[in-house]
Amino acid sequence: MKKIANDIRVMIKVCELYYNQNMKHQQIADILNISRPTVSKILSSALVHKIVSIDIYNLDTVKYWDLEQQLKKKLNLNDIVIVDTTENDTELKARLGNAAAKYLEHTVKDGDLIGISMGSTLYHIANYQFEHTQNNITFVPLIGGMGNLRTELHSNHLAEKLTKVYGGTFVPLYAPARVSSASVRRELVKEPSVASVLSLQKNLSISVVGIGYPNENSSIKATGYYKTNEIQSLIERGVSGEICMQFYDIQGNTSQYKNDNNIIGLDINRLKKIPCSIGVAGGIDKLTAIKGAIKGQYINTLITDYSCAEALLCD
Repeated sequence: MKKIANDIRVMIKVCELYYNQNMKHQQIADILNISRPTVSKILSSALVHKIVSIDIYNLDTVKYWDLEQQLKKKLNLNDIVIVDTTENDTELKARLGNAAAKYLEHTVKDGDLIGISMGSTLYHIANYQFEHTQNNITFVPLIGGMGNLRTELHSNHLAEKLTKVYGGTFVPLYAPARVSSASVRRELVKEPSVASVLSLQKNLSISVVGIGYPNENSSIKATGYYKTNEIQSLIERGVSGEICMQFYDIQGNTSQYKNDNNIIGLDINRLKKIPCSIGVAGGIDKLTAIKGAIKGQYINTLITDYSCAEALLCD
């Protein structure tokens, strides 16, 4: 057996059948009239003798593997993906968006109902050219979006664009993201076209949400839904972050911001029930927002950058 396992001609033959013809160990054993364990030994010997070599590509996607595993355990997350940090905000958002798109590409399965929120980071997900697509999936906006300011950041636009590049079906939510009062909201959500989408959101298998911190550069300001004085008021009241324009403190509590949340979309607490709830955010200025999102259990999967990941581990 030892002689066969080290026979160069046999090694080449076994490697040809295994690597080039995709035969299983037992099939090779039957063809060469040897045992299945011998096939395994020959393949191992072929690596030692450099008859074949194995190259692993895209190692950058697991560059921070150890840190990811530590954070998964510490934060009790289902999964985490870490990208390189950069001082260029646009480049960082592109990296995060591309990483989220790749993660989504290998997570989505036939029949999934996927919800997507809004924001400049998620915009880069919709611009990613997916290689593996599905037809029997549905994209749903998690929050309304109408108006003339930065419409490319709106949830409707992102869900529709993802449908075009990824495949599947798009269900629009034709309503403002935010209305003037709770009474207006109560009436608007009764409209059949709105109510049907809100009902559909209850059955999501995957959600993809941006994690924001209210400031002058945030998407909620860029899209015109919040004014400077409102953002300042939120900051003075200790806001830590927002998801789908719903605000929370460092512990993930939303109660003190209920009056600020007259939004048409998914109730943030429903994110806790979604099997795969992906939060995408990076930059050290988003640290408290990410902490609050994890504490509130609004996400179970995090895509972030190294600076945030390191700070989360050391916290």
